[in-house]
Amino acid sequence: MSDIIIGRKVEQEILRQRIESNSPEFIAIYGRRRIGKTYLVRQYFNDTFSFYSTGIYQGTKKEQLGEFTRQLEHYSGRKWKVAKDWFDAFAQLREYLESIDGNSPIVVFLDELPWMDTQKSRFIKAFEYFWNSWGATNNRLKLIVCGSATTWMRENVLSDKGGLYNRTTRSIYLAPFSLYETEQYLISRGINWNRYQIAECYMILGGTPLYLQMLERDKSLTQNVDNLFFVQNAPLSREYNFLFRSLFNEATLHKQIIEVLASKASGMTRTEIMATTKIEDGGALTKALRNLCDCDFIRQYTAFGKSERGTIFQLTDLFSLFHLRYVKSYRGQDENHWQNMIDSPSRRAWSGYSFEQLSLHHIRQIKQKLGISGVQSDICGWKGDGAQIDLLIDRRDQTINLCEMKFSQGEFEITKQYDERLRERAEIFRSATKTRKAIHQTFVTTYGIKKNMYSGTINSEVLLDDLFAE
Repeated sequence: MSDIIIGRKVEQEILRQRIESNSPEFIAIYGRRRIGKTYLVRQYFNDTFSFYSTGIYQGTKKEQLGEFTRQLEHYSGRKWKVAKDWFDAFAQLREYLESIDGNSPIVVFLDELPWMDTQKSRFIKAFEYFWNSWGATNNRLKLIVCGSATTWMRENVLSDKGGLYNRTTRSIYLAPFSLYETEQYLISRGINWNRYQIAECYMILGGTPLYLQMLERDKSLTQNVDNLFFVQNAPLSREYNFLFRSLFNEATLHKQIIEVLASKASGMTRTEIMATTKIEDGGALTKALRNLCDCDFIRQYTAFGKSERGTIFQLTDLFSLFHLRYVKSYRGQDENHWQNMIDSPSRRAWSGYSFEQLSLHHIRQIKQKLGISGVQSDICGWKGDGAQIDLLIDRRDQTINLCEMKFSQGEFEITKQYDERLRERAEIFRSATKTRKAIHQTFVTTYGIKKNMYSGTINSEVLLDDLFAE
């Protein structure tokens, strides 16, 4: 096992257990593009596979089979006739794998599986037959498949209607890096920024490893952002569109939902989404919303005190937020665009909202700081009567944390006016919801709250450093 994998401890433990088992294993790894699926598997096994092949993006059936045959020749050391179809290809793979002597695990890694499944190729039928007829009976076989096209992976491998459903012995969803993992990754690259800068970096790139890999150690964060998004032919200037095309069959529909949600920070109900986008209610919308949730683009929650009919969908993907706010409308006028916006009202407004979304990605760390990791809680929001709460922790120990998130370069100061607003908001919430639970005013800030005569209103604090907890 490689020792240079950042984070992914749970995922590595799953791989270890499955590889060491005395049973055939079929492991499906999925998650959005650029998240590190291929890297995790290749590094964990140090590229020592019995067989490895990857799908070709938008390749034809002939091209996919040709690549599969080339890899078969590489690993077997013998010449093979190019398979006429996928049944023939997997029969050849079986023949080769059966020739491997010994008792050690036979590790087969098929990367970007959805790309192999070209139109009318009958790939799924052939793959399913390969596993059912031979793979599932071979205790040495450890089959690992990856796919970025989440829709395809869900419909064909993970869902109860998929051809391979119930065949997998374990599925792994690879999520974006946390702040802790991001910091560890940057340190490994020799990038020694402070945590304020790392947080801002996270608010732009999210926790996507490949984007982080593009950062240059000899440049500031601001310089890096300009180079990645705003210079001529910037490497991430078109990434947003490619990302959606690679993940979803109906990329236009998914982008439409994302872009309408970006227009309302607090989120929208299903009805509001339909009214704004003119998308008809039905299976396509349901599937798109589910896919976007599964890929960490949006979150779904039921507002406090509301029924499931009041479910809110909110855009939480930081990369998409940044793109839609700044990159989509950029026309190449200024290669120092981000640097020249350092003190602009637009940037301050963006950073405040993005920090709220960053906090939502680190609920576990917030609960840990509050000492309620083991307390069952509902994470939601609330809006009513002129008051809005973006993060509300409804605890089973008869307590509710009303959370405020503030991103600032120093201690946040609570003024008399702001103190009055906090008290009023709490009273409006208590009156409207009729809750009898204790209400704790909780602040999530970069550097804490400045002590003054009004700071005593706050029951608990969570600092930026706390969000970096492992």
